[in-house]
Amino acid sequence: MASWREGASQQAQDDLDGLMNQSFPFAQRMLAANGEFYPYAVGVSQSGELRMFAADPGTDEHPGSIDVLNDLVDGLRSERDALRAVALASDVRVADCDAIRLELEHREGIAIAVLLRYHQVNGNGSVEYGALTAGPGEPHIWS
Repeated sequence: MASWREGASQQAQDDLDGLMNQSFPFAQRMLAANGEFYPYAVGVSQSGELRMFAADPGTDEHPGSIDVLNDLVDGLRSERDALRAVALASDVRVADCDAIRLELEHREGIAIAVLLRYHQVNGNGSVEYGALTAGPGEPHIWS
């Protein structure tokens, strides 16, 4: 099976690596501090700057994660001409455990879904992480 890197430009590889290196540590800090986090996004601008994005669907004080993700996608789509790549981060339940889900997408047509499984230890803010797993993603911004 060919790697996504084989068909990607060096810039796309660097952009997506940078998004992973920015997105996962932020989610891990939020989990350690709060035990959960609302979905957020990180984007790479045309000039190469990393930008963080949040959304507030305004539905109530505690909006559903799907509502927040939908608003993030809508906002990122409206700014896609100013962006090269994005990462959508969410706190999800997968099979029998929790995971940080990172949906990476590049304007070159690359879409990757990455999971970092975790479990919280004794409710004391300590979190143990498993290995990263990745597979093909679904494009949301440049579809």
